Amino acid sequence: MAGNEPRNIFVEAVPSLPMEEQPAELVERKGGGHPDSICDAIMEAVSVELCRAYLDHFGRVLHHNIDKGLLVAGRTTPALGGGRVDEPMRLIFGDRATYEYQGVRIPVGEIAEATAKAWLRGNLRFVDPDVHVVFQNEIKPGSPELTDIFEREVVGANDTSAGVGYAPLSETEQLVLATERYLNSTAFKAAHPEAGEDIKVMGYRFGHHLTLTVALAFVDRFILDERSYFEHKAAIREDLQDFVERQQRTIEQITVDINTLDEPGRGIGGMYLTVLGTSAEGGDGGQVGRGNRVNGVIAFNRPSTTEAAAGKNPVSHVGKIYNLLSHEIANRVYVEVEGIREVTVWLCSQIGQPIDRPLMAAAQVVLAEGVDLEDVRDPVAAVMDRELAGIQRFVGRLIHGELMVW
Repeated sequence: MAGNEPRNIFVEAVPSLPMEEQPAELVERKGGGHPDSICDAIMEAVSVELCRAYLDHFGRVLHHNIDKGLLVAGRTTPALGGGRVDEPMRLIFGDRATYEYQGVRIPVGEIAEATAKAWLRGNLRFVDPDVHVVFQNEIKPGSPELTDIFEREVVGANDTSAGVGYAPLSETEQLVLATERYLNSTAFKAAHPEAGEDIKVMGYRFGHHLTLTVALAFVDRFILDERSYFEHKAAIREDLQDFVERQQRTIEQITVDINTLDEPGRGIGGMYLTVLGTSAEGGDGGQVGRGNRVNGVIAFNRPSTTEAAAGKNPVSHVGKIYNLLSHEIANRVYVEVEGIREVTVWLCSQIGQPIDRPLMAAAQVVLAEGVDLEDVRDPVAAVMDRELAGIQRFVGRLIHGELMVW
C-alpha cells in the first residue's frame, strides 16, 4: 500500500445505550499481587529492559516477545502469627528474543531474572525473590522470517491481528479500578499492613446498585487469632465503604463484601490467610494474558480480544500496539469530538504491512440526542487518521514502558 493513499477508516453510528445506562454490568480487576497480574507486570518489565539493552547496543529495538510467562504456585503453611514457606514459586519466562546481533551477545536470561527480582522486591512486601521464587528461562531465539521483519526498511506488522478499545470508562469500571488501586496503595498498606497485595475486585451493577465483591489475601503474621482476623476485616470493609462512597456519582447504593468464603468458628479453614500476601505462594498459579485488559479492567459487557499485550514487542507486534492504541484513539475521539456519548474503536492489521496503515480502522459511536452521524463522521475520521500517522510516537512510549498494559 502506498504511503500517500488514504487510510481505510470508516465511522458508523450504533443505536445502543452507553454502558452506564444499560441495566446490568460486570467488571473485574485483578490486583498487583494476583498471580496473573504478577506475570503480566514482570513480562512487560522484561520487554522494556530488553528494549533498553537493544537500544543501548544497536540503536533500535530487535525482535522479541516475552508474552508466554507462567507462574507455578509454590506451597506454604499459613498459621496464626506467621506460617512458613514449604516450597518456592516457579516463574517461567517464555517465547522468543534476539540473543546475538552483529557479533554482540545480549544476556537475555540474566536481564529477565534481574528484572523479575527487582519487580518482586518493589511490589510484593513479603516476597524475597532470592528465597521464595525459582526462575526458569525458556526464552528461545526467534524464527528467521519474524526476525527478518526488523531488517526491512519499514518495519511491518508481525501478525494479522485485531485490537479494540472504547471510551469513556463507565462509573462501574472506574470504581472497580479505583477500589483495587486504593487497597494496594502505600497509604492503605501503612494503615492496614495485614492486607496482602493479592486482591481481586468483582463489580456487579444492577440498575443503580453496585455490589463490590473483594477477595483480599491477609498476611498471617499480623493475625494472632480468629477474633483479630474478623476485626481487621471489619475495619478494612468500613474504610473501603467510606472510600467508594466518596467516589460514586450516579450509582445510588454500593455494597461491599470482603472474603465471602470466610466462616467464623472454623479456625484457619474459615479465614483467607497467606504467608506472603499472594495466593501464588500455594493456592493459584498465574499466566500472561489471563488478567486485566490493557485499560486495567476485565469488562464482560465490552468487546475485547484474546491478545495478551504484556511482554509483546512494542515496535511491530500489533497484538500489543493496536490494543493500546485503540483505547488511546477512543479517548481522543471522546474528548475532542462533540456530540459523542461513547465510542468503540477497532483496528485490524495485515502481517508485513506498515503498522500505521491497518487493514481496517473503524469507529462505532453512540451519539447524543440531536446529533447526526454526518455531524461527527469527518471529525472522528480525522482524529483516527492523525493518531495513526503519529503511531511512531506512540510506539516510543511503549518502548519506554510509559503505558500500563494490565
